[in-house]
Amino acid sequence: MKKQSVLPRWRGFNLLGMFVMSSPGFFEEEDFQIVSDLGFDFVRLPLNYTFWINNNDPFDINEEKIGNVDQAVRWGEKYGIHVNVAFHRGPGFSVAKDRVEPFDLWRDAEALDAFKLHWATMAKRYKGIDNKKVSFDLLNEPAGVSPEGHAHVMRETVKAIHEADPTRLIILDGLNYGNVPLPDLGDLAKDNVAQSCRAYIPGGLTHYKANWVRNKDNSEPKWPGGIANDGVWDRERLEKHYGAWAALADNFGFGVHCGEGGCFSFTPHDVALSWMEDVLDILTGYNIGYALWNLKGAFGILDSGRTDVAYEDYKGHKLDRKMLDLLKKY
Repeated sequence: MKKQSVLPRWRGFNLLGMFVMSSPGFFEEEDFQIVSDLGFDFVRLPLNYTFWINNNDPFDINEEKIGNVDQAVRWGEKYGIHVNVAFHRGPGFSVAKDRVEPFDLWRDAEALDAFKLHWATMAKRYKGIDNKKVSFDLLNEPAGVSPEGHAHVMRETVKAIHEADPTRLIILDGLNYGNVPLPDLGDLAKDNVAQSCRAYIPGGLTHYKANWVRNKDNSEPKWPGGIANDGVWDRERLEKHYGAWAALADNFGFGVHCGEGGCFSFTPHDVALSWMEDVLDILTGYNIGYALWNLKGAFGILDSGRTDVAYEDYKGHKLDRKMLDLLKKY
C-alpha cells in the first residue's frame, strides 16, 4: 500500500484568530494549551495579510503587526505544537469574500511581487526555527487558475522563500480548493516542499446548509451515499480520492498532510461522525495527518452550536466528547 512517509502524521486544528477581516487579529494561549492537553500536536494558522499592512497597501508591511503571529509560534514551542503559518488570504487571492483584492495573483505581476514580498518577510522572520516547529502553507485552496499558472506562482514564491531561508518546509495546497494533487510540481519534493489535501468531500454532507456554499442538492445528508456536485460518494470513492494523494507521495517523495476538514454544525451528528470515521481511517492508512477546521466553532469539538449533541463542560467551553474521542482514536 502506498503511503506518505516524509511528514510526521501531525494531528490538530485550525485556529482562526487572523482568518478574515472580522477576526480579532490575535490568538489565545488557551487554545494552544487545550490542543496540547487533549493530546494533539499541530495547529494551522490561516492568516489574512491585511492584518499587517499599512494604509491598505499590500507593499507596505508593518512588521510590528506580525507580532501576533510570532506569539503564536512561541506558544507552539511552549506547548510542543507544530505551527503551520498559512495564508488564507494572500495578495491577489482568497476563497473568502470579505475583501476585494486590488489585483489578481494568477494574472498580475504586481500581485505576485507582493505575494513574494510577504512570504520572504516571513522567511526572514522565522529563519533558524526548526521545521519540526514551524512550516509555511503558501496559499489556501487555490482556484480559478490553470495548473500552469498556479505552478508559476508557487515556483516563484518557493524560490523567494528559500533564498531567505534555504531549508524551510513549505506546503502547497492542491488545486480545485485543495482537492487535486500537483504532480506537475513533483520536482519540488527534493526542495523540502510538501502538499496539502482537504477533507470536505462530499460537499453536500460536510457543508450542509452552509450559507457560503452552493450545493445542487440540499437534501438532508446521509453516509454512505453523501451527495456532492459530482455525484454520490461512499467509502470506496473516498479511498480512491485519497489514494491519488498517497500515489503522489510515493511517486515523487512528497510529504502530504490534510490541512483542513470536518462537518458544518447542521450536518446530523451521527452522520458527521460516521463519515468522519471513514475519512480518518483512510487518512491513517495512508499515513496522512489532519487538522480539523476548527477547534472552537461550527466545525470544531468546542462550542460548535450543534443541537443534537450532549455537550460536556470543559474549561468553560462546551465539548463534543464523541467527536473528540473519534479524533483521538486516529
